[in-house]
Amino acid sequence: MLSRQARTFATRAAASRTSVAQVAFASPLARNYAQAASAPDSKPPVAVYGIDGTYASALYTAAVKTSTLDSTSKALATLGDVFKKDPKLPVILTAPTLSQGDKNQIIQELQKHMGGVDKADTVKNFLKTLAENNRLGILEGVCEKFTVLMGAARGEVDLTITSASKLESKTLQRLEGAVAKSEYSQGKRLKVITKVDPNIMGGLVVEIGDRTIDLSVSSRISKMNKLLTDTL
Repeated sequence: MLSRQARTFATRAAASRTSVAQVAFASPLARNYAQAASAPDSKPPVAVYGIDGTYASALYTAAVKTSTLDSTSKALATLGDVFKKDPKLPVILTAPTLSQGDKNQIIQELQKHMGGVDKADTVKNFLKTLAENNRLGILEGVCEKFTVLMGAARGEVDLTITSASKLESKTLQRLEGAVAKSEYSQGKRLKVITKVDPNIMGGLVVEIGDRTIDLSVSSRISKMNKLLTDTL
């Protein structure tokens, strides 16, 4: 299991202060992904930013061109679940002392988690590209950005609801219904994502697309403190 390797890799990382080499997005395989991204018929539906966004966009385009978009999406969703279940995985992937053998072993383990979902080895080859460029550490971000791309391709918009404690299903349904009828939904299908953050103390933080509605208790306290500070 990947988690069993964490201690070994973490120890190596702590023993070395050498940063991960900043290899450009220029290996032959990476260039193939980048060239694919320029094709107009396979252009990502929305722009996603950052290095992980660049790689996610390139993978999306490569998957479209090889007719493996659905299987690629399922494979990355599976990997995303691995990150949620194994908090030590980021430690492994960002260890600056990973040898080529370590990287190969990590890719093999990730393949096991994907099972036979990865058609045409699209994701397998992508993982090799990340390994070649010392970018395995951005894999979690790639999974998240790829989810955004797939949502946009399906005409979905993310509705993220953050609460201090888990909300009842009836409350979530009412919130989803209210947002769906509002102008914020833009007439698109909502993809509801729930998060629990005790730090907001109460209330809700609702994010729809690129808009945020902060109705949290912590936000109200912060505004009150600012008002008092400005007054005094």
